[in-house]
Amino acid sequence: MQYTFQGYRRPDGKVGARNLVAVIPTVICANDVGQAICRQVQGTIGYFHHQGCCQLPTDLKRVTDTLSNLGQSANVGAVLLVSLGCEGTDHARIFEEIRATKKPVEIIRIQELGGTSRAIQAGIDAAQRLVMEISGLQRETADASKIIMSIKCGASDSTSGLASNAVIGYVADKLVDLGGTVIFGETTEFLGGEHILANRAVGGADGPVGQKIYEIVNRMEARAKSIGEDMRGGQPTPGNIAGGLSSIEEKSLGAIVKSGHRPIQGVLEYCDRIDDKKGLWIKDAPGREPEILTGMACTGAQAMMFSTGRGAPQGFPSMPVIKICGNPNTFQHMEHDMDLNAGRIIIGEKSIEEVGEEAFALLLRVLSGQMTKNEALGYFGSMDIFCLGPVI
Repeated sequence: MQYTFQGYRRPDGKVGARNLVAVIPTVICANDVGQAICRQVQGTIGYFHHQGCCQLPTDLKRVTDTLSNLGQSANVGAVLLVSLGCEGTDHARIFEEIRATKKPVEIIRIQELGGTSRAIQAGIDAAQRLVMEISGLQRETADASKIIMSIKCGASDSTSGLASNAVIGYVADKLVDLGGTVIFGETTEFLGGEHILANRAVGGADGPVGQKIYEIVNRMEARAKSIGEDMRGGQPTPGNIAGGLSSIEEKSLGAIVKSGHRPIQGVLEYCDRIDDKKGLWIKDAPGREPEILTGMACTGAQAMMFSTGRGAPQGFPSMPVIKICGNPNTFQHMEHDMDLNAGRIIIGEKSIEEVGEEAFALLLRVLSGQMTKNEALGYFGSMDIFCLGPVI
């Protein structure tokens, strides 16, 4: 059987699930101007982060790379950059890298234009031009091998590993087998299970991919220990414990179920794009939603499958986030936020495979234009960029 979806084919060959104009402030100081533009112009979304100035050079590069890659996403049809003019990020490089994809891109500079009100007016005019330029683009049929899906779990309970994570693992395996790409992360939730992932790496645990998996876990723990903290004492979260998870090892074993069973092809750093890589990949990313969703979107993922037991409702501005709920009580209680009830596995109504097929069909519909519940509610404003050092 051939699986397809209806997407927007970009000049660089990528296929998007959405056709949005991204308003991208290149520094926190430009957020208010960007927000005013988005409020006025339909068809825009904004990436309102808290970075871009008074940071260590390595973090300024991370922010520059992340914003550039968000703008290059296939879900974005055009980009308006909003620069203050004196920030630490390289807004000129962001502009040139996005322009290289041959999608429309414009930039306004608040200081150069003479301040806030003039920049808002110029930004509204530019955003309107961009929205009108891409609004006539039509969806085309694309093969499932063009799908790049990211996966995550959050607000987990004891049903997550048994139901919703297992469903996402089924979808991940199916998508990889169809020639697609799956990216998973949350390095903090590999703890106690990193050896299992390393053994699934291409080349085995002793090969370069397996060793890289150990490296990102050790690196994450070293960051915590450098300020006198122990990651293994900070997880599970209070919400996880209330949901029935007893230890970080139990949480990790449930969390990695969502990656399925296919070999792990490699490890990406936080800012990396996936480009044309296929199969199952790990991205070194934190567990907190605003930062990991940004990292997954800048990878190039057109959609995310998000497993939850206690109920995590948020989404992301340009990447549809499909909520797979493992707890039947939570699904009933939060029905306006949860997209699919995997809790039917817990009560014996459905098998993992049956709900997995439903989830895969839902993924194709969302990629073809169906809104997720968080998109319909507009619950996707919280995003940020994962940085390593202090502000200075």
